Amino acid sequence: MIDTDRYLILENGKVFKGKAFGADGDVIAETVFTTAMTGFLETLTDKSYTGQSVIQTFPLIGNYGVIPEDSESDKPGVSAYIVREWCDKPSNFRCKFTLDEYLKANGIPGIYGIDTRALTKIIRENGVMNSVITDNPENADLDKVRAYRVRNSVEQASTDKQYVVSGENPSFKVALFDFGVKSNICRCLANRGCEVHVLPYNTSAEEVIAMKPDGIFLSNGPGDPADNVEVIANISKLTGTGIPIMGICLGHQLLALANGFKTEKLKYGHRGANQPVRSLESGRTYISSQNHGYAVVGESIDKKIASELFINVNDGTNEGIRYKNAPIFSVQFHPEACGGPKDTEILFDRFTETMEEVRICR
Repeated sequence: MIDTDRYLILENGKVFKGKAFGADGDVIAETVFTTAMTGFLETLTDKSYTGQSVIQTFPLIGNYGVIPEDSESDKPGVSAYIVREWCDKPSNFRCKFTLDEYLKANGIPGIYGIDTRALTKIIRENGVMNSVITDNPENADLDKVRAYRVRNSVEQASTDKQYVVSGENPSFKVALFDFGVKSNICRCLANRGCEVHVLPYNTSAEEVIAMKPDGIFLSNGPGDPADNVEVIANISKLTGTGIPIMGICLGHQLLALANGFKTEKLKYGHRGANQPVRSLESGRTYISSQNHGYAVVGESIDKKIASELFINVNDGTNEGIRYKNAPIFSVQFHPEACGGPKDTEILFDRFTETMEEVRICR
């Protein structure tokens, strides 16, 4: 293997010199970090990372290789991949490709051999910033890097056509809006007796109501939630139907905006498999998997409409909302949690129980 120099240049002009792996090509993207120690393939295939270059803070990545069956989507969501060291001789009986082979096959440039700890500290102290990854630093246009913004990310991440995920003898029909859904969300629902109809992000409220679903699910996804004006208006119509609704991550934020609450961009977001959240109902703390750069502003929640369900133990930001006069709740974190802890997978049970209760009352 020939080591080729590759550079990561932050919008503030800071230069990190490393080595190239993965695909060729320059990439401008928003640069974020994840603290997860495992689940690198799940990270790569999480479409919530659309438009972003991802730093892995754990130093060695790729030691168990690429296992396609563990992917969270049909293709990677990340724009570029940044690691301290990648393993070129993985060891796992399920391994099909090395990390380098996978990135090349999917057109994702990578850079390794840089001080990822120093890079992460810069982002923690200064906030998320854009960067360019290039083999020729003389071509870097910092004005263009600074002007970059993640746009139309939900449209890029969503499915083009409806499809169904189901187990045997399903009991519930769920209409799931795909804003960049992780496969394990569909599996968790299917394992609980749901026939999951995965819908494009721009499916109208009228189309959903005509399906006569037992429940509506709003998935995770990328980008600034406030950019999705038409989707928010659509969700607003659905909240008044009496159909149970559950949202995760972006779905949680869109539900909040549809009810007149506010969202804000966090300094560097929550990304990793070790985020503690506390239930305001039970007082119990759970360890959760998260990937988001925006959050619902807790102070903006109208207490006549809803109440906080979870908060982040580290910084006090909102992590969940229960709506008072409708069978609706949402969470900021990922209860399906692949890879990561499954402490909160019980929330899928709560959703199916809510669908059953509403069905009995009808």
